[in-house]
Amino acid sequence: MSKTITISPTSRQEGHATLSLEVDDEGIVTSGRYYSITPVRGIEKMVVGKRPESAPVLVQRICGVCPVTHTLASVEAIDDSLKIDVPKTGQMLREICLNAHMINSHAIHHFLVAPDFVPEDDYRQTVKNVSEIRKQAQYVEDVIGGEGIHPSDIRIGGMAHNITKNTKNKIKTRISGLMGLLEKHVEQMAGYIEAKDFPENLGVHAQPVLATSNTYGSRQNISLQSIQEIMPNSWYSDKYTAQEDEEYADETMKTAKRIGKTACSQIPLYDSTPVETGPRARANKYRRFKDKGAKAQHLARAQEMINSAERIIELVDKIDPSAQTMAKYTIEGTNRLGVGVIEGPRGTNLHTARISPEGFITEYNCIVPTTWNIPTMGMATEGTHYKYAPDVIRAYDPCLSCATHMVVVDDESKEVLKDDMVQL
Repeated sequence: MSKTITISPTSRQEGHATLSLEVDDEGIVTSGRYYSITPVRGIEKMVVGKRPESAPVLVQRICGVCPVTHTLASVEAIDDSLKIDVPKTGQMLREICLNAHMINSHAIHHFLVAPDFVPEDDYRQTVKNVSEIRKQAQYVEDVIGGEGIHPSDIRIGGMAHNITKNTKNKIKTRISGLMGLLEKHVEQMAGYIEAKDFPENLGVHAQPVLATSNTYGSRQNISLQSIQEIMPNSWYSDKYTAQEDEEYADETMKTAKRIGKTACSQIPLYDSTPVETGPRARANKYRRFKDKGAKAQHLARAQEMINSAERIIELVDKIDPSAQTMAKYTIEGTNRLGVGVIEGPRGTNLHTARISPEGFITEYNCIVPTTWNIPTMGMATEGTHYKYAPDVIRAYDPCLSCATHMVVVDDESKEVLKDDMVQL
């Protein structure tokens, strides 16, 4: 006889979520549903009607964990809408800032999952290593972006400031000097992860991956026509109607409908199917990483820290401190839909913006990494014992504050504005 196990809220993640699991008599998950219960953010609606320069400042407040990612996706979308050609040096500085943020964010996740993997005797030193790695990465974010939390120097048209020769040398020295510790830390984390006694296929699923770049992001490597966003009412109800046992189907439908009404995130599909995005997706597509499952998520994330550090060193050598970093532009738009795509720590971050001829934002939308992963994370819990389901979720480092995105009509009833499919 099946039963439903609910974990709410799930732990050691950004924001609040619920994990609803249908399990059989042996406790094996037969269907997993993961959904956000974090309050709606509504920032996309706030930027409509404002000047383009307002958007990056506002949307970077979507999340305090990944403001660099959102700022970059925003300026990239507006650059595209206004047909701005960002100077090469400005583009390189953006990428350096993103890769420093990648190291910083992945290190934070290692702190969050350390209780799952790191032996007690090694815990203190591991946390010290994480702190040192973050310190050096944060320095690069600060000097390139102006600030690490809300990067003020990432602007429409490029970057507000170039770096000096002295700063260039400091970045190279710091990141080159960090490589030894970084490699040691990644090797140790990989050892802890491999030694963990997880079921062999924990977290393995059949969904395709979504990634657009190894180290930055590319609007050329994603198709807007392939993207659909559906309301959670539709996703959770439709997905669990085809059950052979009528009684089980009725109970499942009740659960699915309840989840659909309380979920606060739309469900994005690519070519009509959920996808996995993030470190493993990028490693799979660009670095020949073939492993799957929860352990593979952690391993790919750890290895990506070195990949990002190497990219910083490669790019900083090419920076000309005297070069222009900002393009000249006007804010009069043409109603062209601009697309900004950034590969953030948790995956593909997509922002779209439309600017009117009068120079005001008329349309703005975000599909952030965790939003892509929400349906996939639920399915990834299936096939193993429910006690391991939280481990699967943590492997994705979900950020529900970013992912929450749904328009409502009535604040009390939470009635959604519409329940049909939305296509970009």
